[in-house]
Amino acid sequence: MSRNVQRLRDHDTNPCLAETDASRQCMDDNNYRKDVCASYFLKYKNCRKFWHAIMIQRRRDGVKPNMPTADERENILKSIGGTPY
Repeated sequence: MSRNVQRLRDHDTNPCLAETDASRQCMDDNNYRKDVCASYFLKYKNCRKFWHAIMIQRRRDGVKPNMPTADERENILKSIGGTPY
């Protein structure tokens, strides 16, 4: 596996890995018909938007690393009562 692929498959750097896998699985299961998988794409898009906003805010506040680790993200989601996307 290339370094870039490994980085994208790392749960610490990719907060939307589950949504990525779900949308890819939907495409595989439905013969790559995008209209059938639109809800999966929307969930992925909302996930990316949510975590991007968190990353920008952490960068502004000077918190390192910019993207929270998987454990931190789990705590953030628990504190707001589940996934907002």
